[in-house]
Amino acid sequence: MNLKTVFNLGVKELRGLIRDPILLGLIVYSFSVSIYASSKAMPDLLSNAAISIVDEDQSPLSTRIVSAFYPPYFVAPEMISTAEMDRRMDAGLDTFALNIPPDFERDVLAGRQPAIQLNVDATRMTQAFTGSGYVQQIVGSEVAEYVAGHRQEAVPQADLALRARYNPALDAGWFGALTEVTQIVTMLSIVLTGAALIREKEHGTVEHLLVMPVTAAEIMISKIWSMGLVVFLACGFALAVVVQMVLGVPIHGSVPLFMAATALMLFATTSLGIFLATVAGTMPQFGLLLMLVLLPLQVLSGAMTPRESMPEMIQAVMLAAPDTHFVILSQAILFRGAGLAIVWPQLLALAAIGTVLFWFALQRFRRFLR
Repeated sequence: MNLKTVFNLGVKELRGLIRDPILLGLIVYSFSVSIYASSKAMPDLLSNAAISIVDEDQSPLSTRIVSAFYPPYFVAPEMISTAEMDRRMDAGLDTFALNIPPDFERDVLAGRQPAIQLNVDATRMTQAFTGSGYVQQIVGSEVAEYVAGHRQEAVPQADLALRARYNPALDAGWFGALTEVTQIVTMLSIVLTGAALIREKEHGTVEHLLVMPVTAAEIMISKIWSMGLVVFLACGFALAVVVQMVLGVPIHGSVPLFMAATALMLFATTSLGIFLATVAGTMPQFGLLLMLVLLPLQVLSGAMTPRESMPEMIQAVMLAAPDTHFVILSQAILFRGAGLAIVWPQLLALAAIGTVLFWFALQRFRRFLR
């Protein structure tokens, strides 16, 4: 193993990446705009939902219900007629359409329990599921307070003292930004190393390497350290600038410890990228193979859904994936401020998985060169 050769080959990979504007654009976008968008567009919060109301009662109670819908959960309601309701829903102008029937107030005061029709555009899944509950709660509370004649709050039998740790404001954007960083590290490390190998094959430079006094291990390690270094530096920039400065998301744990874990993660995922590139052979095939690999890794790693909610067999199988351990230690370090004494099992698992992936990738890369 000649370290000077490995260094020079890695520098060659970095020069090739600089001359590729598409990959450079992907790196810049992923570690800036993508993180910002993920933080500001968390899907579990209702925000500015479009609602229209058909008020056929024109009573004080119906007016009170109409005035109960206001930002930031809903936009100002559009007052429409019955004939416009279906047309607006078909055109996608409204997510919710509330129809208050005639004599609604009279029937409520008489104790007849009249029905209000709520039409929901279920193609907007997140707002449909969350917003329908909001609408029911708002209408129910306004009717109950109107009948009672005064606004009152139910007195609970037990007082719940709520203390939200690590995220006192319950801001979902904090979780979205940091989770997106961990997802992008996995995606780009695989894409960059795989694209570097396939690019050389398509350009015919692999044959030039084969006639040079270099080994397969030197070629592979050069691609791993160079592409891993790019993702490593971009990740550090995203944490310092995009997450902490632009979005204002606090990091409770040790950033150097997280970056050390990121280096182990990059060792595993860049090796996986080399392996996938040798299996695919061409860039279109590599892209299709990425869809089969990245989706299960990101969905089942615990970043989007807690692992405890998954079947036990899936939890056991995903322990063999580096993403699972990286997500566990990332959440522990960045969210809860965990130290080395807490996350050392995940660091050890990442090192072991990376070593196995490197060995498999090296064997496959040697056959690829032959």
